[in-house]
Amino acid sequence: MDAATLSADGAHRVQAQTRLPNFIGGRFVDGGAPFDVRNPATGDVHAVAYEADAAMVDAAVAAARECVEGEWGHMPLARRRALLMKVADGIERRFDEFLEAEIADTGKPRAMAAHLDIPRGAANFRVFADFIASLPDEAFEMDTPDGGRAINYSVRKPLGVVGVIAPWNLPLLLMTWKVAPAMACGNAVIVKPSEETPSTTTLLAEVMNEVGVPAGAFNVLHGFGPNSTGERLTSHPGLRAITFTGETRTGAAIMRSAASTTKALSFELGGKNPAIVFADCDFDAAVAGLARAAFLNTGQVCLAPERIYVERPIFERFVAAMKERAEALRPGLPHDESTDLGPLISHEHREKVLGYYSLAIEEGAKLVTGGGVPDLTGAAAGGYFVEPTIWTGLPQTARVTREEIFGPCCHIAPFDSEEEAICLANDTDYGLASSVWTRELSRAHRVGRAMAVGISWVNCWFLRDLRTAFGGARQSGFGREGGAHSIAFYSEITNICVKV
Repeated sequence: MDAATLSADGAHRVQAQTRLPNFIGGRFVDGGAPFDVRNPATGDVHAVAYEADAAMVDAAVAAARECVEGEWGHMPLARRRALLMKVADGIERRFDEFLEAEIADTGKPRAMAAHLDIPRGAANFRVFADFIASLPDEAFEMDTPDGGRAINYSVRKPLGVVGVIAPWNLPLLLMTWKVAPAMACGNAVIVKPSEETPSTTTLLAEVMNEVGVPAGAFNVLHGFGPNSTGERLTSHPGLRAITFTGETRTGAAIMRSAASTTKALSFELGGKNPAIVFADCDFDAAVAGLARAAFLNTGQVCLAPERIYVERPIFERFVAAMKERAEALRPGLPHDESTDLGPLISHEHREKVLGYYSLAIEEGAKLVTGGGVPDLTGAAAGGYFVEPTIWTGLPQTARVTREEIFGPCCHIAPFDSEEEAICLANDTDYGLASSVWTRELSRAHRVGRAMAVGISWVNCWFLRDLRTAFGGARQSGFGREGGAHSIAFYSEITNICVKV
């Protein structure tokens, strides 16, 4: 990856367009159709990646299979763990390079990427390298019909070749969240990063080589979805499992593509997440927490609450406080220290979000704030920015209150009883996450449990213990990852029965 500099105004300038080739069997491979990668903060092309063709997909699967059936899959656990720890060290050693690559791909503020994306990318390898060594396996002693005894115990084995389809909103964090446990279990992985954000995955390939990870254990294929790299990979008979984070429609397409072969699947899909704010909450904490939840990463977080239900006695006060928070956000270039709101990922996604902004008004929403494009100058004028937006007044049946928008926006509605709030929150086809804000301990447990979601936060949001189960229900996906759940998905158990 080519060098980059900071200009006098602090903005990131790429000296030359960075080349992002495919990485197969421990080496970067020339070839494939080139495509542009744009910086969403400016709209400028900052890199060129290369779409993997069918032969490259076959080569990556062959290299991964050879590695998992050879050195990597049979490597002593202590050595494999040590290598994964070195990968974490390598990310931190090249922290600034990962940071600039992530910013160039996503346009997100430097402070956010520096405090969340890159540190979590390294932490994922450390967490799962530790966890794989501490997870107990089953052992049972049984009586046999002849009066003897038998001992049953289980051993974990790698699945084989695992396909990782990573999203663009938190590229390094969510990719390593899958790669780290898969590799800790001894699998070889083939990563297809989003075509919007391929840079940090390619940089991670360099780190894998630097620390001595065997060739073929980690592979990177660039490209698109249907009729491209994604479909070629997910339909390939050589894969044993596919893990995917992204929108629900893409997940359905991957399921269809994978249906012709037997593969384990773990999907974390879209959400239309609710938050419930009771009148007895810590008001300032609820406003601060939900403003962060709604607008972090420009709303491009699958866990963001696009539906907020507020108990009527504090409804008007809450809406006013959220409006103040939204209007205090400052969009701009990522290296500007005053920037705390980045762009959307692409021109196409901005058009989608702006379409929902218009639809909300057509459906009868009261616009509290936002609803358009901020007036920016200089390089940022070419970026894909939108205003943080709040509505009230829509019915539960409106499209804007039922469909995932994935932008910096939320609809706030009043409620009058706990039962009504639970009903409104669960009235959705999705089931990813929720948050409940109350000081009453019994209500916190009661309502938290009543949420039909994979993760239910109380008096917080995005607070993650990586040992716990993470995933969605209904159209928000299936399967759980995190801690023992990740190890269970990425490994296969063999029971050994020994008659004594």
